[in-house]
Amino acid sequence: MSKVALFLILALFSANLSGCAPLIIGAAAGGLGAYAITKDTVQGESDKSFDTLWESAMTVSRIRGVVKQDDLARGHIELVADGAYVWIDIIRLTQATTRVRIAARKYRLPNLGLAQDLYVKIVSEAK
Repeated sequence: MSKVALFLILALFSANLSGCAPLIIGAAAGGLGAYAITKDTVQGESDKSFDTLWESAMTVSRIRGVVKQDDLARGHIELVADGAYVWIDIIRLTQATTRVRIAARKYRLPNLGLAQDLYVKIVSEAK
């Protein structure tokens, strides 16, 4: 077994023992790039502008559920979709990079499938 593989196995094992969920990188279909999944959030960076991603997030949110609150200045949207509460944050990191972070919970449990689906639709819509 190579040293790199052994190091990765030990790192993941120690992260699980410490109660810290490891970061899993997934590649989205259709050239959306990579995004990160933690125990209750899906997030990824895009080269699309803040305004483009905001409009896309609002469009997808209105189609998928009922928007309860939106704040353009903070880049924050709250909605109810498929019986789950969803929080979407659009964060301008640099002039050319914007982060999309989505958390979804149903019955206080993470709903990563819904969060991932919304992320893919928002980034796809922004193209």
